[in-house]
Amino acid sequence: MPNTSSNPVRDEGNAAPPARAQWLALLARATRDELDDAIARCPDAPEFVWLRAPQTGLVMVQGRVGGSGERFNLGETTVTRCTLRQHDGVVGTGYVLGREAERAVRVARLDALMQMPRHRNVLAAGPLAAIAGRLAAVAAQSDADTAASRVEFFTMVREA
Repeated sequence: MPNTSSNPVRDEGNAAPPARAQWLALLARATRDELDDAIARCPDAPEFVWLRAPQTGLVMVQGRVGGSGERFNLGETTVTRCTLRQHDGVVGTGYVLGREAERAVRVARLDALMQMPRHRNVLAAGPLAAIAGRLAAVAAQSDADTAASRVEFFTMVREA
């Protein structure tokens, strides 16, 4: 049965690979070494041309009151972005916090490679899974540190 899904990321017969927004979120939080390891797994990656060379700018960060209430502008943060097109026509985009142009280039490169079925399964099962595991461990450690510092308050009733 042919793949009739409008999502080009999903392949028939395979476990559902991460959606593009998910892999971009993982790649944006990956270390430079993790990104280099992922790119090294795709030695036959096509050449590319820049659609938007790496540029650094500011974006407004929004928060929500209580996490789910009204939006408010929290402040600005520095972001580096770039967009490239491989010679086979696939477009990759990279956004990273900070002024790290080389990391943004690697994220864009991997975004384009993840859109190619022959690279997607290798990258999703290896480097992306490792990045997700590391981020989950960091979050679990942060939760444990927070729980260890929790203070339980109680009140005592005075009788008159």
